[in-house]
Formats: sequence, structure tokens, C-alpha cells
Amino acid sequence: MNLLTAFAVYFIIWWITLFAILPIGVRTQADEKDVTLGTAESAPLRLRMRNKIMLTSVVSAVIFAIYVLLTVTFGLSVDSIPRIVPDFSTR
Repeated sequence: MNLLTAFAVYFIIWWITLFAILPIGVRTQADEKDVTLGTAESAPLRLRMRNKIMLTSVVSAVIFAIYVLLTVTFGLSVDSIPRIVPDFSTR
């Protein structure tokens, strides 16, 4: 796997992981009963984006390491799926 492919795969994993982590631990203004005039009640009270980006990077690095382990070390790919799953087709 070359460097550009590795970066592209990591970026895709990072982006998907970010959207999975964003709602974790969010307290809305309605939850805290501290609604600022002119904002939605569902707006987050404290965004804490720096923490979420750091957590996203760590989780993405773990997922990417597992991906590299499976593809580079063990040689698994999409073509390996038919060999893993039994063939139930009738010939």
C-alpha cells in the first residue's frame, strides 16, 4: 500500500468516525435549562470540539491499524470474501 492510498483510507475512516463520535456526551441547552435567546433548544451547550477531534484521531488510528493488519499482514481483501463464506450456489 503506497502512502497516498494509506492517507486516503485513513481520511475516510477518520471522517466516518468523527460523525459517530460527535453526539457522544453532548448536553443541549434544553438539558441544562440554559437556553440562549435566539438559539435552538437543541443546540449544544459546550461543543468541546478539540476533545472530539482528539478522540476521533485515536479511534481512527486503531481502526486503521486493524485495517492494515488485515490487508497487508494477512492479505485479506474484498476478493477474500468468497473464500471465507461457504459457497451455497448449486452447480
